[in-house]
Amino acid sequence: MKKKSLRVLVAEDEYLCLMGIKANLKRLGYQLVGEASNGRDAINIALEEKPDLIIMDINMDSMDGIEAVKRINKHLFIPSIILTGYTDDDLIQRAKKEVGIFGYLVKPVDANDLKGAIEIAISKFREFNNVKKELHNVEEALESRKYVERAKGILIDKHGLKEAEAMKKLQRISCNKNKKLVQVAKEIIKADELLNS
Repeated sequence: MKKKSLRVLVAEDEYLCLMGIKANLKRLGYQLVGEASNGRDAINIALEEKPDLIIMDINMDSMDGIEAVKRINKHLFIPSIILTGYTDDDLIQRAKKEVGIFGYLVKPVDANDLKGAIEIAISKFREFNNVKKELHNVEEALESRKYVERAKGILIDKHGLKEAEAMKKLQRISCNKNKKLVQVAKEIIKADELLNS
């Protein structure tokens, strides 16, 4: 994600702080796509604008920032940086445990702090997405293996093949039909179910 294209939502109820963050975002080349002064507005704007990043004050009217991020993440998982006027270990722990915040800044926030927090948050978010994709691929591979093992079992039972022979037969069918091994396995399972129903 290029810096210039990064779309940011800022939720901050202190006007001067909001103006400072907006000015720093502009100076750093980021695009402000929305601003909110309370948690409920932040949720509505986030769901409508779908920003790349949220900078959220913890203490706001109507709903605190952690709760707002939690509700946003139920619909869209957007990396978030929490802002606070003071360091509070309980808030930090709550932000980590409840919503998986990607950054934490103590006000007042200068451009260098903001830039560093944004770059780290986006980097962590990319890493998170990569791990998520890898996990999905592993889950898919395990699911495919279950089908292949079941289809091999059917071939062993029906044709008296050994395990290695059943696997070679599956691979041969896969190659001849130009289909993925898991598709062939599913077809064999379905055919067996139809024959035995």
